[in-house]
Amino acid sequence: QVHVVESGGGLVRAGGSLRLSCAASGVAFSTHNMGWFRQAPGKEREFVAALRWSGDITYGADSVKSRFTISRDNVKNTVYLQMNSLKPEDTAVYYCAVVWNRYSDSTTEYDYWGQGTQVTVSS
Repeated sequence: QVHVVESGGGLVRAGGSLRLSCAASGVAFSTHNMGWFRQAPGKEREFVAALRWSGDITYGADSVKSRFTISRDNVKNTVYLQMNSLKPEDTAVYYCAVVWNRYSDSTTEYDYWGQGTQVTVSS
């Protein structure tokens, strides 16, 4: 059985940083592609970043490219999202997702999802 568990969310002031973690079990982690998405209240789930098993990285909106960094540790079966210079508009539930043999920015392509972790950025 596959488990995907996010952690690291919380309340932070604008300009601060957070590092989200996502631990995946029940899959051959090193051969799977990982994605981070976020969903703000009243909005659709939005692609944030993806990391292919081989190391290719894709970021979503231009607003996150220079501030967020996705990385992975295949020994710990964990993917990270380092978020710097946070803004109130980054407030959302952040979700981690796992997929094998596809690399995508679409929510429909991912096989397994975590429950999400709340990130709140105060102004």
